[in-house]
Amino acid sequence: MNLNINNIIVDDTYCEAFSGVFTRFIITAGDKKRLKRAAYLSTALPSTVFGKSEAGIEAWLDPAGTPDGRMGAVVQIWVNDIKDSDRILASELGWRIRQGILVVPTTSVFNALESGTSIDMMAPVGYCADGYQVEEERCGRQAIVLPLMMGEFIIERHLGTARGVMGGNVWFFCDSVDTALEAGDRAVAAVDGVEGAVSTFDICSAGSKPVYPGQAHPEVGPSTNHPYCPTLKGKIPDFAVPDGIESIPEIVINGVDEKAVGDAMKAAMYAASGVQGVTRISAGNYYGKLGKFRIYLKDLL
Repeated sequence: MNLNINNIIVDDTYCEAFSGVFTRFIITAGDKKRLKRAAYLSTALPSTVFGKSEAGIEAWLDPAGTPDGRMGAVVQIWVNDIKDSDRILASELGWRIRQGILVVPTTSVFNALESGTSIDMMAPVGYCADGYQVEEERCGRQAIVLPLMMGEFIIERHLGTARGVMGGNVWFFCDSVDTALEAGDRAVAAVDGVEGAVSTFDICSAGSKPVYPGQAHPEVGPSTNHPYCPTLKGKIPDFAVPDGIESIPEIVINGVDEKAVGDAMKAAMYAASGVQGVTRISAGNYYGKLGKFRIYLKDLL
């Protein structure tokens, strides 16, 4: 069966995704500058590394869509579903909120995930107030209020957690870096329009693969997918980049469930297919050895 979107070849393959644990919350702020700073700071440094967290901005909200009637952003923070994942998520969440949101003037945080499990934010964040924090009802929520030199920081006492799907992805084979950037930007914008999904790396240039035993590699960071690096043409025996391809961006997607990831992958593929110079669409997998979810591209067309 020949697969294509807008006459662009779509590989008959699948992306391999895996289980993750996440929290979803709303950041609000007094103005757009402060909101963007808090949202970007708290979701920076994506890192699909076991024992670390990654994050993304799901949506921007008008004041009518937030608990306190101010502009807001929906954020997701994820860790791999491994032993002690709940503890790891609580620790990572504390770091990101304390250093990325609390320190930005006028910000507040509210839960945006109704679930049967949650993280109590008193220890990870509330104790920053050195014992001067209080628990009050704010905007109809049970919140911790921390006094600051610039007013106060409000965070809902419990932020919900759940299990979802990490690592969904699509690849675009492009004739130039400029084409790849345009296709990637369109794809990321499309993912942003899918409820429950986030593109944790924006446009990812590395296209990572598992680290081989004995391979020299930093503790945190991608292991570049060398067969698909265009600049290695003629230098390696397993070179796999087709002629005429100069850049292959990857869009990595996490979602609250498998459907959200699939919907986001589909939206990304159709968005990028409208860019001249995109000649092929594919996905990354590890031959079924990493994750239990397999999302086939043909099922999304």
